[in-house]
Amino acid sequence: MTQIRLHNTKTRRKEDFDPIDPRNVRMYLCGPTVYDRAHLGNARNVLMFDVLFRLLRLTYGKKSVTYVRNFTDVDDKINAKAAETRREIGDITAETIGWYHDDMDALGAMRPTHEPRATQYIAQMIAMSQDLIAKGHAYEAEGHVLFAVESYSEYGVLSGRSIDDMIAGARVEVAPYKRNPMDFVLWKPSGDGQPGWDSPWGYGRPGWHIECSAMALDLLGSTFDIHGGGNDLQFPHHENEIAQSTCAGHDFANVWLHNEMLQVEGKKMSKSLGNFFTVRDLLDQGVHGMVIRLVMLGTHYGKPMDWTEKKKGEAEAALRKWYGILQGHGFSPALVKALKAEGVWKADPEFLGVLANDLNTSGAISRLHVMAKGKTPSALAGFAHAMQMLGFVSNWADIPMLDGGEAGADVTPEVAARVDALLAQRAQARAAKDWGLADEVRDILNAAGVQVTDVGGQATWTQGPDFDAAKLGDL
Repeated sequence: MTQIRLHNTKTRRKEDFDPIDPRNVRMYLCGPTVYDRAHLGNARNVLMFDVLFRLLRLTYGKKSVTYVRNFTDVDDKINAKAAETRREIGDITAETIGWYHDDMDALGAMRPTHEPRATQYIAQMIAMSQDLIAKGHAYEAEGHVLFAVESYSEYGVLSGRSIDDMIAGARVEVAPYKRNPMDFVLWKPSGDGQPGWDSPWGYGRPGWHIECSAMALDLLGSTFDIHGGGNDLQFPHHENEIAQSTCAGHDFANVWLHNEMLQVEGKKMSKSLGNFFTVRDLLDQGVHGMVIRLVMLGTHYGKPMDWTEKKKGEAEAALRKWYGILQGHGFSPALVKALKAEGVWKADPEFLGVLANDLNTSGAISRLHVMAKGKTPSALAGFAHAMQMLGFVSNWADIPMLDGGEAGADVTPEVAARVDALLAQRAQARAAKDWGLADEVRDILNAAGVQVTDVGGQATWTQGPDFDAAKLGDL
């Protein structure tokens, strides 16, 4: 069995992943607040956890992995949207969930095992809040229920910061009913026109943090394997989840995964800079969902991801080539079945080893370039398996087709052999320190629109958007 290693935010180190129960591997991802379209940054941890879901299913079995991603459908942002548009809250959340599914489906993300909505778990949130009050970790004040941060000595274990540091670095809501500025809301009263439910403390609604603890407990149990989200959730959301769940008597998550944020052309994505866009914006502009997926997975989740036009063009070129290879060799459900019978339809060990090392998707993609050089369906079985494993093919009866003509149409076996020969000459020239010859080869490849990537001492290539096989002349 492949050993998966993951960087645990809580321990601040990479660790061997050992599930609590290999027959029941459980993970939770904080999902969206459903009041508007998902922006590009929202898609990053969805794709990260999608790859993890696939890897865990391959390692432990499809029926042995439970993946929960929630929908926050009670929130002040939703209330504000309802007031602004004069629409019913239920209509807004239902529409937005539909949009979210459509957009994530277009990116090839598998649906989680469970997608609970916060409003379906109000009773569990009330029960957990009552339990925390009974144990002295929460208190009622002016119709609110607040978690008493000072009652939990380990508060700050995830972020590694003291309470004083957290107060200084956070926007803390100052309220006269709070015993400590860091105390956070478990329940709050609802006014006219706001959604609410009856509770022991009056008509009201839950705070944000309590919902994930209640849903995770109900669907995954008192202790589960993995919890994740963007690093912007590390504090206060995930810190508060740990505090309230632990004080309620639950060990909660063993491993915490956090992805870095997204940039656009080297700058933070923001509406004020005019570089803010949603997944649907890109799809409507004609960017294929698999292109978005490849650009996203091209950077390790623990590093900031920069969306650029250059990366988009490179991803389009790579996918045209890869899909052209699969189509050119007749990959179909029947061929995959035959390759399974032949015993060659399985994960490439090097690919799997790289991917299992803290979800190194960028390294796994580099391995795809190497595996794509196979000349027969049997030799390409590992490549095709990896394409499916990374979510670039979901149905062998319908291999994606990008705009711009037949994928890889210019890359005949003769053209591919010519590029490979030039790369071999380049490698020999470099080894002999004949930099002039190496530069000549580079110039030919550049003129022909061949994009070369050097990884681990080995060169791989893809068609660039301006690829022209006629320019692959002799030296």
